[in-house]
Amino acid sequence: MSVSVLYMSMSLDGYIAGPNDEPDNPGGDGFMRLHDWYGFEAPPPNTKGSGWGAHFIDEGNATGAVLAGRRTVEQVDHWGGNHHGVPIFVPSHRPPGPSVANYPLVTYVTDGIESAMAQAKAAAGDRNVLVHGAYTAQRALEAGVLDELQIHQIPVLFGGGRRLFEVLPSRIELEIVRVIDTPEATHIRYRVRR
Repeated sequence: MSVSVLYMSMSLDGYIAGPNDEPDNPGGDGFMRLHDWYGFEAPPPNTKGSGWGAHFIDEGNATGAVLAGRRTVEQVDHWGGNHHGVPIFVPSHRPPGPSVANYPLVTYVTDGIESAMAQAKAAAGDRNVLVHGAYTAQRALEAGVLDELQIHQIPVLFGGGRRLFEVLPSRIELEIVRVIDTPEATHIRYRVRR
């Protein structure tokens, strides 16, 4: 059965993007600081990979579909229509721009987050759905369709930018599933309690 998992790198003070996060400056000022850890860590135990970054990239790439917010996909031009070869679902209240016609794996879903997640899970089969985007994560939590969160907490305080959980409808309880602590990041996997 497919599980939906939010994958995000976040500063200790809750930011997933720095100040001045705009189309001409995707992720804002200092954004790459949240992703430096991908290349600098020691290999996980019992693997031949090139570090924890490779481990988590492999984990993310093993998913069967992607569900990402419109702002996220538009800033990266829908990953050129190919996010490791799986279907990409974009919940949106507006139809897509004309460039999406060039990307057959990208589907805009205009009838709500629940429908978008159901379509993504159906496409993923028995593999997971990788979720991206702060607004989309908040709406998925609100609708009860986000199952897990993989947060890569970076030891930095941004002090400004875009927060991952700026507005939530109510308190949401989480269960810690896994913690991997490294000098560059603490990787915490949570399951949403229902």
